Amino acid sequence: MNPESLATTPLFVPPDAKSSRCVAFLKTVNEKYGLALDSYFDLYRWSTHHIDLFWDTVWDDVAIVGYKGEGVVDNNALPAANPPWFSEARLNWAENMLTCRSADKFALVQATEPTPECPNPPHQRVTYADLYAMVADLVSALLMLDLKPGDRVASYSSNCIENVIACLAATAIGCIWVSAAADFGTQGVLERFEQVQPRVIFAVDAVVYNGKVHHHLPKLQSLLSGLSDRCSLDPVVVVIQSVRDASGWDTKWVSWNTFISKGKSNSLGRTSEGEIEWCRQGFDWPLWILFSSGTTGVPIVHRAGGMLLQAKKEFVICADLRPEDVFFYYTTTGWMMWNFLVSGLSVGCTLVLYDGSPLREPSYLWHLVDELQISIFGTSAKYLDQLSRIGYKPLHHHSLTSLRHIYSTGSPLAHTLFDYVYECIHPNVLLASITGGTDICSLFAGMCSALPVHRGEIQCRMLGMAIETFTHDGHICQAGEAGELVCVRPFPCMPIGFWPLPGFGTEESVEAAAERFRLSYFAEYKDMWYHGDHVLITPSQHGNGGGLIMLGRSDGVLNPGGIRFGSSEIYNVLETCLSISEERNANDAIEDALVVAQSIDGGADERVILFVKLYDKRALSIEMEQKIRSEIRSRRSPRHVPARIIQVDDIPYTLNGKRVEIPVKKIINGARISSVNSATLRNPECLAQFASVGEMLRKEISMAVKC
Repeated sequence: MNPESLATTPLFVPPDAKSSRCVAFLKTVNEKYGLALDSYFDLYRWSTHHIDLFWDTVWDDVAIVGYKGEGVVDNNALPAANPPWFSEARLNWAENMLTCRSADKFALVQATEPTPECPNPPHQRVTYADLYAMVADLVSALLMLDLKPGDRVASYSSNCIENVIACLAATAIGCIWVSAAADFGTQGVLERFEQVQPRVIFAVDAVVYNGKVHHHLPKLQSLLSGLSDRCSLDPVVVVIQSVRDASGWDTKWVSWNTFISKGKSNSLGRTSEGEIEWCRQGFDWPLWILFSSGTTGVPIVHRAGGMLLQAKKEFVICADLRPEDVFFYYTTTGWMMWNFLVSGLSVGCTLVLYDGSPLREPSYLWHLVDELQISIFGTSAKYLDQLSRIGYKPLHHHSLTSLRHIYSTGSPLAHTLFDYVYECIHPNVLLASITGGTDICSLFAGMCSALPVHRGEIQCRMLGMAIETFTHDGHICQAGEAGELVCVRPFPCMPIGFWPLPGFGTEESVEAAAERFRLSYFAEYKDMWYHGDHVLITPSQHGNGGGLIMLGRSDGVLNPGGIRFGSSEIYNVLETCLSISEERNANDAIEDALVVAQSIDGGADERVILFVKLYDKRALSIEMEQKIRSEIRSRRSPRHVPARIIQVDDIPYTLNGKRVEIPVKKIINGARISSVNSATLRNPECLAQFASVGEMLRKEISMAVKC
């Protein structure tokens, strides 16, 4: 690892760390158990050694609504056992989201991207009291369909208020929530919904993106036709209307307004006092199904109690979110960050939902920060990268006085982007690069309002998450040694399993799902959770127990000549030395890049292939190629230098803004394009060029062997 990665001077030091919620929790633990914990690392170690005591204390500290009962978890269990949690507990996730009932406090604010036809779309606002009333009416409407706990309710929608209401109402009665983003291709949604067979589908009639209104009903109709043909499924369809054009409307569909009005008139699912009759289930009751972002779209089932307890720990204890906060995260409804954002309702803060492009007008989201007084701003590393590349500096154009935290996820946040945030957005915010993923729908490492921020590092390992780095042969890494991210103790947000769970499918399909689950997480290291990230835990600073530097996905780790390193080590050099800046114009810069490994010597070794995209499709010069090699050699090592640097027209990304390394690696090593689920990609058409280049690269290797 290059020494430049191990920054020692903080970029940000919280001015009120001693009054943070995390420090208050540490004092609670000391008083309750007669301890003398002093630092964050002290608290972290205790939380991972005594997972039963820790999570029991968290339940009480964050005021979970429900019955806790006796017993938490077997403190001696290994992760592979996936032990039950809080076996006597009874709770409902949605009930905990709606503890605030204020008629004066806004729960949701929906902002929509302007279009030429509607240059100043008004924001839609819903108070907590109104949100509760609408959820109650929708609960009644769903009960009119005779839905039962465990039935699946799906969404194929944009990030709108109605989608949040639908999620809350479905989970209030014990149904399992399934969501797909409106920008997702029909085929990809069909493959997902076919597996889980929802009884109800909520969908929008149109979405706004890049300044245009895109009609959604044709995609909905195509999805429904596919479900009918492939699994004879005929779900109830509720359409959230935003445009007047009714073309393509099926007479069997019901509008949102009509559906919720019927529910209101029937008032089902209420107690005698008028309260929603919450369906309290066990801690491990399935709450929602998320689909992996890989090519297979594996359905991952998350437990209600785990999602609730983990989110409350992250928001209340670690992030210090408060009811007065205004919380925004740029996300689609198909990304786990939507679930993350909606869970913020449990704090009683205001959530900002946005439907549209983040960069068509770079100033728009930052205008929202000032207008709505957003204090917690969540986004992706890709967004910050693109913003920096176009040279937009929010600090010069906006007040941003309300901003406290900026969260970034989706891919590793480059060292230079830490500089960009503090120099060009805000010099005094907590910049939290966070990591976890769809697999756990929460965080392994991330933010803490009591700790400093160091350049290029995730602040800390999250409380209760026993993270270590293992060598390839299963030993704990030495200090300063990169390795595989492994969790060595059970944690409550571990998925229940892959769909179908027992009781929801045939014995054969349930067993197959259980085996896929085992192979996905517990086959690499015996009994330990293997997450698939290649990371470095840095030396402890300011009592943080070490930050994390993300080096790339493990299955995308490069290993030329037996020297293992992550793709981000090369991306960081390109960001530092060859990205567009005030000193460097487009003629001397790289717009984007992708690095993968090609197998050689019959699979016994590999070579590094770097694909670069240049501005305005200008040709890659010999001088530019030499500069790339020289910078990588001097800033990393000769082993890091790509064997081949190849210009391409575009770099493939998932819909969630992640570089598509692993599918490209497979393609250049001979896999067919058809092996990649194109519905998961933003720009699948560019894969054809990689297939062509792959054929050329394989011929190169073949000719070299013959010679």
